Parts: sequence; C-alpha cells; structure tokens
Amino acid sequence: MPAREVMGHGGDQVLAALAPFGVQELFTLSGGHIFPLYDAAVKRGDVALYDVRHEQTAVFAAEALAKLTRRPGVAAVTAGPGVTNSVSAVTTAWLNGAPVVVLGGRAPEARWGSGSLQELDHVPILAPVTKRSLTAAGGDDLAEVTYRAAQAAMTPHRGPVFVDYPMDVLFAEGEGTVPDEPLPGGAAPDAEGIEQVAALVAAARRPAVMVGSDVYWDGAWEALTGWVEAQRLPTFANGLGRGCLPADHELFFSRTRGLLRTDADLVIVAGTPLDFRLSFGRFGDAQVVHLTDSAESVSGHAQPAASLAGDLTKMMSALANGPAPADPAERHRWVTRLREAEEDARASEEAVLLAAADPILPTRVYGELRRVLDRDAVVIGDGGDFVSYAGRFVSSYRPGHWLDPGPYGCLGTGLGYALAARVVHPDRQVVLLLGDGAAGFSLMDADSLVRHRLPVAIVVGNNGCWGLEKHPMRQIYGYDVAADLQPGCRYDQVVAALGGAGETVHRPDDIAPALQRALDAGVPYLVNVICDPEHAYPRRSNLG
Repeated sequence: MPAREVMGHGGDQVLAALAPFGVQELFTLSGGHIFPLYDAAVKRGDVALYDVRHEQTAVFAAEALAKLTRRPGVAAVTAGPGVTNSVSAVTTAWLNGAPVVVLGGRAPEARWGSGSLQELDHVPILAPVTKRSLTAAGGDDLAEVTYRAAQAAMTPHRGPVFVDYPMDVLFAEGEGTVPDEPLPGGAAPDAEGIEQVAALVAAARRPAVMVGSDVYWDGAWEALTGWVEAQRLPTFANGLGRGCLPADHELFFSRTRGLLRTDADLVIVAGTPLDFRLSFGRFGDAQVVHLTDSAESVSGHAQPAASLAGDLTKMMSALANGPAPADPAERHRWVTRLREAEEDARASEEAVLLAAADPILPTRVYGELRRVLDRDAVVIGDGGDFVSYAGRFVSSYRPGHWLDPGPYGCLGTGLGYALAARVVHPDRQVVLLLGDGAAGFSLMDADSLVRHRLPVAIVVGNNGCWGLEKHPMRQIYGYDVAADLQPGCRYDQVVAALGGAGETVHRPDDIAPALQRALDAGVPYLVNVICDPEHAYPRRSNLG
C-alpha cells in the first residue's frame, strides 16, 4: 500500500500517524497547548482519553499500557511544567526499555524567545533519557515525524521518545504523510554466535538461565519454554521476565538464586542488563553469557564468556536445537538439587506467611493475598520495604502480569500502572501493592480511577516509616532521622473521600475478608494494613 495522506490540523496528523501502531488510548493532563490532540481523539472515536491529576501519572500509565500490550503507550503533556513533571516517569521508561511516546506542547514558534506562557526548550532536557527528542516545527511533516518517533520507540532496544509541537503549528491546518512500512523487529542473531553459546550450554554441568524484560518485549516466552525444556535449564526471572515461564513450571525457581553465585558453572542472562540486581554480572566462579535484544544492550562493564545480540525469539529457538548436554546425569542432579532447595525454602516461609503476630507482619499480607489471587491477576508493586516481599512471595503465571518500577526505583508508578492495567484487562483482578511512602506520591490519582470507573484493589502496607532507609540508617549511625511517616495514617479515608472506598486493618485475621471486599467492590478500594515497623525485609544494599 502507498503512504497515506492526512488532511487536518496537527492533532489529526499526529493521531493518524500513531494508528498503525495500534494506539487506542491517550493518557494526559489537560493543557491548552495540546487541545488539537484531544479534538482529533474526539473526532476519530477510536482513541480513548484518560486524564489524570499529575503528568507523571499519565506517563506511568502510558508505560504500563506498553508493558501490558507490547505496543506503544502514548502520553500527552502540556508545555513547560507539564513536560518537566513527566521527566522521572520518562526516565523510568528509559531504564525499563519501554516504548513510550510522549507528545509535548510547546510555546508558539512565531513568538519563540518572546517569553510566552510556559516557554521552555524541552528537547535537551529529555534527550539524555529518550531514544529521540525533537521538535516538530512548522514546515515539518507532523505525521511522518510522529510516525518515525513511534517507530524508533518500538525498534529494539526499545525505549521512550519525545516530540513537542509548537502551539501554532499544532493548531494549524495542513497535510501530512503516514508511511506504510513493516513494524520494526529485531535483527537475526549471528549464526556463529549461536553455535558458541550452544556449545557453552551443552558443556555446562550446572547451568542456569536468568530472564528479564526483553524476553517479554520480544514475545519470546514460547521460545524460552522450548529452549529450557530441551536443554533442562533451571530458570529464574526479574522484571517483565516474570511469568514468561509459569511459576509452577518444573524448571522455574525463585528462592535459590544464591546458589548461582556458589554452585553454578554457567549463568545465561537473557534480556536484562548486568546491573545491581544481578551483582553487576558476577556469579562467583561461573561463566556468564549475555543474550540481548540489540548490540547496544550488551554489557560494557562485565566480561562475559560470550554475548549474542538480536531477536530473542529467533535466538532461543535456535539454541533449543543445540547439542544435548554433555553430562545429562549431572544436569539432572543439578535440577533435582535446586528443586529440593526451592521446596525447602518455600516450606520455611510458611511460618511468616501465616504469622499471627500483633502488630501484623507484612509477610502475613502476602500469605493471605496468595489465597485470593487468580492465576491471571495483574499485580503491581510500588514501594520499598513492603513491596520487596511481593517480589518474593507473589507468583506470576502469565507474561505481562507483573508490573514494578524496575531498576530506576522511582516510586509513584502505582496509580498510573493500575489505571492502565484496568483499561487493558477490564475482566481480571488488578491488585496494587503500595508502601505507605509510595502512597504519598500518587494516591490523589485514585480520583482518576474513580472518574474513569476503573476499580482496583489497593493494599497499603502501613508501617509508618521509610523502611528501607530507617533500618539501614540505624545500623550505620545508631539512630535514624527523616525516616518516619504518620503512624496509622488513614489512607483508606483518602480514597473514600475521592469517591472510592476502603478500610483499615489492625488484626491478622481481618486481612483476608478485607482483601476479598476490595476485589469485589466495583470501585477503587484501599485496604490499609497497619504493619510492624520493626519487621524489615532482609536485604543487602543495592546502592553500589
């Protein structure tokens, strides 16, 4: 088909350019600079508008939409503070490799430099945390500029893009061209590299695979399953890698990662960076192989035994056909040993998951949550100490059903993520797990859930402190400061005042019925669980 010509104002041209990517939602906070985008959405009738209370939430919602659908998520923010309010969320998408398209307003081109309202050159601010950051100015083909930006966002390694449009340019009538091209995909992996990695896997006696978000972004979960089953590879996951192999698969493990640093002889890291979450690519004496979706994602600080870049589906499908393990008996013993250690670790957790302690241990919340979650529930974590338990105790069975802030560690993602999750999955359980610290960043957007009739079950682990700071500071200095929050704060009443509902829970036995009420409520419903402030998640520092 030939390229498509589009007549109309700038908003018409921009939305027409996004249509080939399947864009059906626009997350925003109202601003006059971007009115034509709203007008185009209303006239088209196939792009729903979701307005929120903070631009950061709009971009977080767009990022979650991208995570949940594997297509671009789009946010529109007005000029000046609208754009600058979005920067932390854009940076989160940058570190998560999420294809987010941020459309910004901009002061009029004809008056640039005269001091117009909210006049600011946004492009250099966004450039370090986007794949592309540019202004679509007068004389540009707005449709093609927008299309090329979305195309870049979707090209591995994926990431956010930013385009701003001068107000006079966006309001003006004109003509644009929407290219007709295949959607971007990953490069074919190098055949010799496949052979090298396959040989290392076959020779290993105690290998393991760590899969991350790019396995999900590439849609490689079926290829992953075929590969690890063919080679009998124990598999672990982080980020959106969770659920790519179901939590109850015989080769999936989550409690025994420590053995990778002490007993494994080969660790294959696929689709995730060798960052602080993975000891910067160091697993004791084990050799490391790094599989990435693009050459730019190969680790620059580590020295893996091999690295391979390209489409991860093609890569894993090819590796599944590699040579059989050289010592299948030892491979079997390794898998069996990990399974026994995994089950022992799970059994040892039952005491804290069922604890009747008063004050409530945060682990008891997760013990009750596992009883009520459906297999296809979408679970969102936004917080520090309280949500750390979620990464351990919440099981993921399907790809794209676990959302967390990712390696940037930016709190405040939760309400935007929850909004998008309910939009994408109107018939599934959507559960948002919030620390009480994280609640302070975005809880006002419960109003957005109410206005758009998007029910979400929200659970706040309320320990009245910044737990990940309070306890380490005590260990270092013998005291803590600037780490306390209001004890027993009624976050449930905040949501109720905004049109939702909720309750505060003080007793362990009251958690389960409160969770069920939240899931059944039909409105945003917050369960405010008062937890023991002295019970901290055991972890080593991630700051290095």
